[in-house]
Amino acid sequence: MSAPAPAASAALDILELLASRGEPVPATSIARSLGLPRSSVYHLLSVLTARGYVTHLPDERRYGLGIAAYELGSAFQRQEGLARLARLPLDRLVSATGHNAHLAILHGRDVLYVLEQRAPGGPHLVSDVGVRLPATLTATGLALLAALPAEQVRALFPGAGAFVQRDGRGVASGVALRSQLQQVRARGYAVEHGLVTDGLSSIAVPIRDHTDHPLAAVAVTWADRAEDPVVDDAVVDAVQRAATELTRRVRGRR
Repeated sequence: MSAPAPAASAALDILELLASRGEPVPATSIARSLGLPRSSVYHLLSVLTARGYVTHLPDERRYGLGIAAYELGSAFQRQEGLARLARLPLDRLVSATGHNAHLAILHGRDVLYVLEQRAPGGPHLVSDVGVRLPATLTATGLALLAALPAEQVRALFPGAGAFVQRDGRGVASGVALRSQLQQVRARGYAVEHGLVTDGLSSIAVPIRDHTDHPLAAVAVTWADRAEDPVVDDAVVDAVQRAATELTRRVRGRR
């Protein structure tokens, strides 16, 4: 197989670097980070800026992602690319656990469900495709929030008014949320019992993109009437394997 075109490869390296940074970057820093000649970087930035993939901030002498880069990401979601990539791993997850499996993305303070694979005889879930639920009440939402930087979580939930509870249950403050997310990170997965639907439990694991940002979360849900349900290690392993497979498919960070 022939090597990729050097200019195309370098242009993609620039876009990936800009995507990984939290703020616009000077051209000299881009050249130094990528080990590229400054003249080549300026030429590629000029082309990418003209096509709308990069925005030049002349007053700051820095470069950031442009609207065309955002539109590419939006097109990926419109074409259901993520859901299509997830169908086979979720089928395998259903077969391995015998539980319903679903995939959700973070949408503001909510999670939006983009795929559900029903197990034979599995319970009917309210988390159908297209449904939005408060992130702090769901395993998928907690898994995604636990993978975000702390400052982004604080921006999403600046005060008590940002939290939604169900029958007085669920986190109601920033302190309680931080404590719960710390537990999720320590376990490696999020758990929810009866907050969305009485008698149903869920566990979820995040899927990260190449910048380590949580792209989505994969979860399973099962009927469990116990007051303090026991999470089966084999089920946790199966969900984590599905998340690892999906991370590989989206070329994310494992």
